[in-house]
Amino acid sequence: MSGFRSTGSRADKADVERRLATATRGAELLDRKQRILRLAIDGLQEEADAARLAWQEQARRAAVWLQRAAGLDGDDRIMEAAPDNPARVTVRWGGAMGISYPQDAECLLPDPSPTGGSSALAYAAAAHREALQAAVTAAGTERALLLVSRELLATRTRQRAVENRWIPLLQDQLAEIGRRIAEQELEESLRLRWSAGLV
Repeated sequence: MSGFRSTGSRADKADVERRLATATRGAELLDRKQRILRLAIDGLQEEADAARLAWQEQARRAAVWLQRAAGLDGDDRIMEAAPDNPARVTVRWGGAMGISYPQDAECLLPDPSPTGGSSALAYAAAAHREALQAAVTAAGTERALLLVSRELLATRTRQRAVENRWIPLLQDQLAEIGRRIAEQELEESLRLRWSAGLV
C-alpha cells in the first residue's frame, strides 16, 4: 500500500475507491467472524469446563480405588493387572470459519487384563479406564477451545490492522487524488479561459 504512487487521474481514483470498498467489506466480514467465533468459544468453554470436571471426578474416584487396591492387593498385583498394550487415542477433526480443531477425541483402550486380586483391584482398573477416557475428552475440548481462541485473537488483530491502518491510508490517498484532480480541472479551466481570451 505504501508503494502506491498516484498521478491524480480518475483511473487512480477509481482504483483506490475499489480498494477502499474491499477494505471496508473486509473489516465487516472480520467483525462478523469475530462474533461467530465468540459464540463458538462460549459453547466450547462450557464443554471444556464440563469435561474437565468429569475428568477430575473420575480421577479422584480412580485414586480412591487405587489406594484401596494397594492396601488389599499390594503393588505387585496392581502391576500384574496393567494391560500389556498401551491405550491409543483417535481424534476426529472438524472445524468452521477456516479453523481446524478437534471435534471428538476417543480413547481406544486395550482389553483389560484379568485381575486375580480383590474386587477393589477390579474397581480400580475400571475406574482408571473411565478416568483415561474422561482425560482424553477433556484434552480434546481444551485443544479445540485453544485453537478457536487463537483464531479469534488473530481475527481481531487483522480487523484492527484493516480499520486502523489500511482504511485510513486509502482514505488519505483518495483525498489526495481528489485534490490533484481538482487542481488539474482548475488548471484546465484556466487554460481554456486563457486560450479563449477570457482571462
